[in-house]
Amino acid sequence: FSLFHLVSSTVNTKLPAINIPTPTLSSQLTQISHILSLSQETPMAKQYQTLFLILSISYLFSSDLTAATAASPAGVSKKAVNFIQSSCKATTYPAVCFNSLSAYANAIQTSPKRLAETALAVTLSRAQSTKLFVSRLTRFKGLKKREVEAIHDCAEEINDTIDRLNKSIQELKLCGSAKNQDQFSFHMSNAQTWTSAALTDENTCSDGFSGRFMDGRIKNSVRAKIVNVGQETSNALSLINAYAKKY
Repeated sequence: FSLFHLVSSTVNTKLPAINIPTPTLSSQLTQISHILSLSQETPMAKQYQTLFLILSISYLFSSDLTAATAASPAGVSKKAVNFIQSSCKATTYPAVCFNSLSAYANAIQTSPKRLAETALAVTLSRAQSTKLFVSRLTRFKGLKKREVEAIHDCAEEINDTIDRLNKSIQELKLCGSAKNQDQFSFHMSNAQTWTSAALTDENTCSDGFSGRFMDGRIKNSVRAKIVNVGQETSNALSLINAYAKKY
C-alpha cells in the first residue's frame, strides 16, 4: 500500500453517469448537518460518513466534474453567476471561490447570506475529504516516528476544523432568524470567530509537515490538501464578513 496507489485510485475514481438534479442549498446543509450529528459510535453513522467522504473525494479529484463546475450550465441565472463572480473578486482567492460556488448559482441567486452559507458548506466538504486522506496515511509502512506524530497531530487539527466549521454554519443560520441587530451581531461574531479559528487549525496542521525530516511525498500531498482547505476557509470568512456588512 503506497501513497502513489492511494492518490492514483482516488484520482481515477469517477462517479457513474447518472442524472442527478443539482442539490439545493437547503438540502445540502441539511444532509451535512445530519451526517455530522449522527453518533460516530453507530455503524449507520460510519456508513453515511464513508459514503459522503467518498463522494466528496470523487468530486475533488474528477477532472471532468471540475471542468463542469467551472462552466455556467444552461438554465443558470446569469445575474446569479455575475453576483457570485463579483463577490468572489473581493476574496483572497477569487478563482478558487468562483470555481467552487458557481455550480450553486441557482440556489444562491443574489443572496449574500446564501453565498456565505454555501461557501462554508463547500469548505466543510473539503475538510471532511482531507480528514479521510490524512487518516489513511497511517497505513503506510516504514514511516518515521516523527512522521506518524505529525499525521496524528494533523488529523486532530482537521477534526477541530470540522467542528468549528460546523459551529460556524449553525451560527450563520441563526443570523437569518435574528430578531434585531444585537442578536444578528452576536451570532455573526460567533460565526466569524469559529471560521477564523478553523483557519488557524489548518495552518497549524501544515506547519507540522515542514522540515527536511519529513517524507517529501507525504509532506507535499498533505500540504496540498491543507492549502486547498485553507483557501476555501479564507474565502468563506471573506464572504461572511461581506454578508455582515450588508445587514
